[in-house]
Amino acid sequence: MIIVDTSAFLALFSKRDTYHAIAQQVFRDLPEPLITTYPVITETSYLLAQLVNHTVQLNFLKAICQNAFEAFQIEQNHLERMVELMERYTDLPMDLADASLVVLAEHLGHGRILTVDRRDFSTYRWSNTHPFQNLLLNL
Repeated sequence: MIIVDTSAFLALFSKRDTYHAIAQQVFRDLPEPLITTYPVITETSYLLAQLVNHTVQLNFLKAICQNAFEAFQIEQNHLERMVELMERYTDLPMDLADASLVVLAEHLGHGRILTVDRRDFSTYRWSNTHPFQNLLLNL
């Protein structure tokens, strides 16, 4: 499964996004299922409504309903780890959505991710030492 960040969803669903064409191609050609977290879904939904429009926001939510990707269920122990990560990366700072993706990478045992957020995801380490592999921008 390939992890998806908010920025990749924004690139895919917003025609004005700099990375829209790249995101369309990458999402279309991916050989594996996609997975994200509910904090990412919430953040993406909010930003699409604010930056694009309500129709695009609904299209994103309909994609969830049609099982276009899986949503990882966050448990209590995951939340504790997310707080720990947010404290560790306070200088960036790390938000809840990003922390949830680091926890997801730790759960999956890999950091293959679709993101436009080069700065943060080149800094974050899952399991404290492993870098993310950006499949959207080939970092």
